[in-house]
Amino acid sequence: MLRALIVAGLLTGGVASPVSAQQREAWEAPTLSITRYDEDWSDLADAEKRAHHWTGPLKHIPLGHDSWMTTGIELRARSESYQNNLWGEADAPDDSYLWLRALPYADLHVGKARAFVQPIVAYAVGVSPSASPIDQTQVDLLQGFGEVDLGAVTVRAGRQMLSLGTERLVGTRYGPNVPLAFDGARADISIGRAKLSLLAARPVQPGSGSFDDASSKTKALWGAYAALPELDIYYLGYRNRFARFGGLTGREVRHSIGLRSHGVRGDWHWNVEGVVQLGHFEGQRIAAWTLGTEIGRSFPALAFAPAATLRLNIVSGDGKAGDDEIGTFNALFPKGKYFGELSPVGPTNIINLNPRLSGTLGGGVSASFGVNAYWRTSSADGIYDIPGNLIRSAGNSKARFIGKETEATVAWQATSEWELSASLSAFSPGAFIRETGPAKTIIMLGLESNFRF
Repeated sequence: MLRALIVAGLLTGGVASPVSAQQREAWEAPTLSITRYDEDWSDLADAEKRAHHWTGPLKHIPLGHDSWMTTGIELRARSESYQNNLWGEADAPDDSYLWLRALPYADLHVGKARAFVQPIVAYAVGVSPSASPIDQTQVDLLQGFGEVDLGAVTVRAGRQMLSLGTERLVGTRYGPNVPLAFDGARADISIGRAKLSLLAARPVQPGSGSFDDASSKTKALWGAYAALPELDIYYLGYRNRFARFGGLTGREVRHSIGLRSHGVRGDWHWNVEGVVQLGHFEGQRIAAWTLGTEIGRSFPALAFAPAATLRLNIVSGDGKAGDDEIGTFNALFPKGKYFGELSPVGPTNIINLNPRLSGTLGGGVSASFGVNAYWRTSSADGIYDIPGNLIRSAGNSKARFIGKETEATVAWQATSEWELSASLSAFSPGAFIRETGPAKTIIMLGLESNFRF
């Protein structure tokens, strides 16, 4: 029960709803979050409530007057096996590897101040041709920050993971082995039912060895994110001193202005988000945009409590090379596995249609089945991976259809803390892939065991 909402959210490409939105008994634990620092365990100050579950004494450890500490850990093992990765064009198109990670944490509260520390131990076995820092960072500090609660204003400084909205532009990169963190400061201001977050940070660049993760020297992020009831409004500024576009390397500055409408009405839910990007790169003007839509309905009265969701994403690409205007959208720091477990393409120059059906099978088992279809928004631009690297140039092809993907997932909540899941995905190439290089069907099998409290 502790993780059911998060599991459901990950299987459908979403995120769990905030702790404050969950209905629970006073003694029950809050829904576990990916960032972990959002969890509120203050209810367990009552010793009787702590006694209801074996984790209780570890989630609220009294240390004296107005002082207490929360501890916890995630232990994850994930295996991924590929055939024909990148349609047969990857350095190791047939690959099978194992990701192992441990994320312990301690959250110390002293009055209105707190200190949060979360190291990471992440290793990879069998990655070909070699493990990247996203696969393996060995032993390092994932999060470590201090925070002061000033009433309506909370100020936090240090290394921290960031999750804004549905993580289209700023996410945790939770799916891969090494999550994304930032070094910087954040202030959250509560105004009635609204919250305004101000932030200035640099992404952490993980290294392949122990204790070598460091702030990026080339990238910076700043902005303001206002979360109102059913409406988010935000501005995000981004700078990269070593950006690459169209064979050029130089300084990129982007300004992203976004608006998101989301909510639930009975058994229906919706999530619509639009972003406009302006800026410049090496004397060229940036004018890019994206529109993401999601609508879904649950049927709790039917057998297996099915839920149907339809997503449509449109992301701009560059219209014409050499016209001094860049139309290629930059997703900045999006969530990992953006369109599902198998995501060879990312949210740049793409139109994506994704119907998905999910349900519960009883005994803690849930399942989902989805289909993705992909087209290029602009036939003059190529396709990119999730970090924004060009993986297939436009060449001479005018074809827009990239391909279609099917994916089935199943998860079993074996205990309150332990979840097992599996996914099987296949990406069949379309005309654009066939006209521009290797065009084999990608197959991926993912198996995962995750223990968290």
